Amino acid sequence: MIRVAKVPKPTQFEKKAGQPGKRWLKDNPTSTQRPPAYWNDFTADLSAGFGGLCGYAAMLDPTGGTVDHYLSYKNHRHLAYDWGNYRFASGILNSSKKTADDTVLDPFEVQPGWFEILLPSLQMRVTDAVPDAMRAKAEFTLKRLKLRDGERIIRWRQSWYDMYKCGVLTLDGLRGVAPLIAQAVEKVIARGGVAP
Repeated sequence: MIRVAKVPKPTQFEKKAGQPGKRWLKDNPTSTQRPPAYWNDFTADLSAGFGGLCGYAAMLDPTGGTVDHYLSYKNHRHLAYDWGNYRFASGILNSSKKTADDTVLDPFEVQPGWFEILLPSLQMRVTDAVPDAMRAKAEFTLKRLKLRDGERIIRWRQSWYDMYKCGVLTLDGLRGVAPLIAQAVEKVIARGGVAP
């Protein structure tokens, strides 16, 4: 995970998603159905605000990603159409998170240097920069979202890293699509080594 700044609400969001969504909630107060996904029309806006990077994996999601309700609409129906509750996330991570809500770290809370990628394993770990009060939550986030060493996440990281190693991506290019992997490479270079 990396620090992500809050994304300004698109000018058309309230008209096209917020207002109709809140009307639906008001008209269906006891419904157990999934609320209409009006937010999907704004996935590209959310993605742009996150630089195309999944808020949890900190990598470019070539699939287009999803709108994650940080506080799930199952547990917090009143926030289903609240722009401030949305995070851009890969579909696989959104599915892993489900209704974990604020038991996982919010990408808006994460500070620079809290997580790093280890080479050559490509595993993510919590660093000593994480405050003691947040450490258990950070570790839980890695476990719940399978960010440490989940097979799919490792393969995703490996794909970007392989593109760098074979010269398809420059180090600057790697920074743009997988900044934590780029930082890991920079650490190796700074020690006079060659990235494995």
